[in-house]
Amino acid sequence: MRAFVFPGQGAQTLGMGRDLAQAYPSAQAVFDEVDDALGEKLSDIIWGEDLETLTLTQNAQPALMATSLAAIAALRSEGVDMSAAGFVAGHSLGEYSALAAAGTFSITDAARLLRKRGEAMQAAVPVGEGAMAAVLGLSFDQATDVAAQAAGAEVCQIANQNDPAQNVLSGTKAAVERAVELAKEAGAKRAIMLPVSAPFHCALMAPAADVMAQALAEVEMKAPSAPVVANVVAEAVSDPDQIRDLLVAQVTGQVRWMSSVEWMAAQSVTETWEIGAGKALSGMIRRIDRSIETRAVSSPDDIAAAAASLAI
Repeated sequence: MRAFVFPGQGAQTLGMGRDLAQAYPSAQAVFDEVDDALGEKLSDIIWGEDLETLTLTQNAQPALMATSLAAIAALRSEGVDMSAAGFVAGHSLGEYSALAAAGTFSITDAARLLRKRGEAMQAAVPVGEGAMAAVLGLSFDQATDVAAQAAGAEVCQIANQNDPAQNVLSGTKAAVERAVELAKEAGAKRAIMLPVSAPFHCALMAPAADVMAQALAEVEMKAPSAPVVANVVAEAVSDPDQIRDLLVAQVTGQVRWMSSVEWMAAQSVTETWEIGAGKALSGMIRRIDRSIETRAVSSPDDIAAAAASLAI
């Protein structure tokens, strides 16, 4: 069985998707739709020269979704539709890309939701009060213990469970800084503060969850054409009401990527296709389960190779 997976924040690069838009009118149409939905030329930012502006959360999130959906549009132009995927899954904001690809909501709604999500996440915690850190070389249980020890009366939680030896912590700045030192003492290969503007996927994001609950309540949602493996429960869901609730929970909840991949493997997924910018998820998947074949789809050459393999 095959799964289509969609990258999250951090995968963004200047110029992503431009070659797809030049090669496929359907891919260009996705970027045009996102520009129209946001009332601004986000595509100019994506294909411009200012990485700092692209990296702003409110820009990076819809930009990555647009790039992934442009690749899906190009695949459809070559005869590959979503019936090729037994499951879809995305890392954090990538879950919105997965849902849009599977028809749960429109590209326009996905763009507006992600713009609102990015703005709400940024506004939830004043700049400088929150932080995130990557911990490499400790197990999930070890990283959980480190976070609990560091938290004290503050917040320090595991935000991302990425692979067997990579976890990301999130919380108040002082607590996360304590966690970095504790992780090193516990034998972590690396424990580093991340250059992020807000502490995503922790309890401090509660105000953003409230914003998203209201925004998602106003959006029409359909059952996805392929079940989505949701971040916070690490199993497949198809009911629109449940998906809506889980997207709200995802704002403060843990991105259980390793558990999601393990669940898919248990359902006989033997290959994943990473749709959009970069190959970060493919690397994580190989570290989780080397028996799963990984492929990335981000360029016209990738589209051609995928079409040769997947077209019905």
